[in-house]
Amino acid sequence: MDLIRIIFAILLPPLGVFLQVGLGGAFWLNILLTLCGYIPGIVHAVYIIAKR
Repeated sequence: MDLIRIIFAILLPPLGVFLQVGLGGAFWLNILLTLCGYIPGIVHAVYIIAKR
């Protein structure tokens, strides 16, 4: 299941984080990072998925 989340994190970072943590603070932080730049959103999403 983590592989699917990582694929979603690369394609659409907030979706990967949402599948991992739901509507928590990490999700909103990831939306903010993705709006600031696509790469920071991906890095944060992969970190969140790999951490748990």
